[in-house]
Formats: sequence, structure tokens, C-alpha cells
Amino acid sequence: MRKYRFGLWLAAVTIVSGAACQSAMAQGRFEVVTGKDFDSAVPKDFYLEGNAIPTEKRNAILVKTPAGARALFALIDTAGYAASIQTKYVGMAITEGDITLCGHRVAVGSYGFGWTLPATGVDAPGRFALYNQAGAQVADCVAQRQGDLNRPLPLQAIVAADGSARLYHGKHFIALQ
Repeated sequence: MRKYRFGLWLAAVTIVSGAACQSAMAQGRFEVVTGKDFDSAVPKDFYLEGNAIPTEKRNAILVKTPAGARALFALIDTAGYAASIQTKYVGMAITEGDITLCGHRVAVGSYGFGWTLPATGVDAPGRFALYNQAGAQVADCVAQRQGDLNRPLPLQAIVAADGSARLYHGKHFIALQ
């Protein structure tokens, strides 16, 4: 009986310590969130400069930051809106915690973003710009191009083995920190 109890105790300690190790490993790295948590986070419409613009759930990504906050990025459908809106915005971002996008610290809040890309077939960097709800620019940077990216999606986040992450629009990306 004593061996049986020791075996149960050893199994319990192993399970608890394994869970603690997995939790510790998850901290300090980005994580892509899917499933029910993702489904409930994506809004139907996003409000920018007085317009409720539909989001594209199929082109949305939810990430959990190393600090445990969530950040949602999605492309928006600006067809039918003013040319100034169409040329300025391609997507939206909502952050629950501070995050750094391409070297710019961004506070908790909601934002629109634009992504200027070179002509098709041109291997050159693009440009990423982030705007607050009123349309004022809060960040701007170069979006590098990763030419060897297989099967690029319109919008995706890729987490590297070291836990860092990149937000991609096609083959162009910005760093998430």
C-alpha cells in the first residue's frame, strides 16, 4: 500500500511540475489564439473616423502577448467608402495591453492601420502606418519583405521558435514586441 501511495504522489508531482513548466515556457513568448476565444474577439464592424467599417473575420488574427494581453488584427472592407478612407486603411487593431509595433510603443486601445505595398512582382519593402480612432497617425515604419515566405496569407501572425512574432500582410511584415 505504501508503494502505491508513493507512486500516486510521484505521479501527481510530475503532472503539477509539468504543467508549471509549460506555463513558464508560454510566458515570454507570443501565442496565436484560435477557437472560441478567437471567434468571440472579432467584432463585426470597426469604427474609424465616424464610419462603421465591416471587418473580415477570415483575415483576422488574435495573438496573446508575452505579458498575457491580447491583440487583435483584422483586415477591413472599405469598398464603398470615401477614397480617403480606402487609401488610408486596410485594417484594424485592438490591444488590451501595451505592445510595440515595428519599434513604436502602442498603448491599450483601438487603431486603424494602412499598409502600402510595392507593385506586384517588385521585391521591395512596403510601409506600415498606424492611426488612432480620430485618424491621427501614431506610428509609421518600413515593412520588410520576406520573398521566400511560402503560401502568404492576406493577414497572418507567425511566431518564431524564440517566441518573437511578426505580423504579415502578404509577404511584408512588421515586428511585434
